[in-house]
Amino acid sequence: MSGVILTLNAGSSSIKFAAYRAGANPVLEASGLVDALGQAARLILKPEGGARVETALGQTDHVTGVGAILSALAPLLQGREVLGIGHRIVHGGPEIDGPRLLDEALLAYLATLEPLAPLHQPHNLAAVHAARAAFPGAVQVGAFDTAFHRGHPRVHDLFALPRRYYDQGVRRYGFHGLSYDYIAGALARAHPGLAKGKVIVAHLGNGASLCGMDGGRSISSTMGFSALEGLCMGTRPGQVDPGVLLYLMKEEGMGYEALTRLLYKESGMLGLSGISHDMRALLGSDAPEADEAIAYYCTRLAREIGAMAAVLGGFDALVFTGGVGENAAPIRARALEGLGFLGLTLDKDANATNAERIGAGPVPILVLPTDEEQVIARATKDFLPTS
Repeated sequence: MSGVILTLNAGSSSIKFAAYRAGANPVLEASGLVDALGQAARLILKPEGGARVETALGQTDHVTGVGAILSALAPLLQGREVLGIGHRIVHGGPEIDGPRLLDEALLAYLATLEPLAPLHQPHNLAAVHAARAAFPGAVQVGAFDTAFHRGHPRVHDLFALPRRYYDQGVRRYGFHGLSYDYIAGALARAHPGLAKGKVIVAHLGNGASLCGMDGGRSISSTMGFSALEGLCMGTRPGQVDPGVLLYLMKEEGMGYEALTRLLYKESGMLGLSGISHDMRALLGSDAPEADEAIAYYCTRLAREIGAMAAVLGGFDALVFTGGVGENAAPIRARALEGLGFLGLTLDKDANATNAERIGAGPVPILVLPTDEEQVIARATKDFLPTS
């Protein structure tokens, strides 16, 4: 009976997970998530070929959430050995350019990066510690969102600050790398001609960013030093004039904690609309504030697509992925309204059904589902003992 690879993708308010039958190509056996961590968490389990099961958990944090996941998977495991557990780690710093074994020294280093990704990194590491306690004999592997971007030309990693800060780590890192890694592979398999060219990928979810690729390699990303920059997101503002932050510090006396709360949890679509961070709720709302928030979101998205086209010196395809990118046809349509001059024209009927090919102009527009868990599982497989 084969062993099992587990993947854990811990975010600020949820933990995605999956179980794979170990082998040269890991095979998905079940997936799910613990959603709404806090007082009213719920666990959703979807065995492959089986019915979705939802369980109310009540008060749940990241540690107890991992315990609930392992309990839910116990019938599936049926005594099979968990060989490896792969973890999504948002920040790997300036040097990590691929998956790594998670030993004590590396975990200590990754903890020092928590100020660079306070919404994610602490929860990523909490899941690692919980998994190590539950399966002390399993290989623990980190797959890093920043790693995919480590080959950027230096000019795309710089800020125009005194040079000493770059050496201290104040540079552009880029995020959503696991998703972009998956899309690069999906393009290579299904659209090899496009994969060899210049492609703009829009990962749109509660967090959102663009990546400009050339030959499947990251050239530039809209996210930089932190996961705050670039596009408007669910609760994060994206681009903000730094002078606004100086103003808030001086005129409203806001310190680090208040600014962190404002920028990570109170801004973006939630802050603009005053209604919700969830794009589905905003698209279903008749409130003018919801429409204004959507208009801003789409305007910034169109602006950044145009900027990324300039970075790449033209492009051969645009790909939408992520929860919003894959499912929100009105957002794609509204963002692309004024981009016909770039060769981007929608097939309205195809877009309405979330078809894979939704472009009617000379530049292909694709909708491709991402699968970060598969990237994590494959990375973990490579670290398993061969004997």
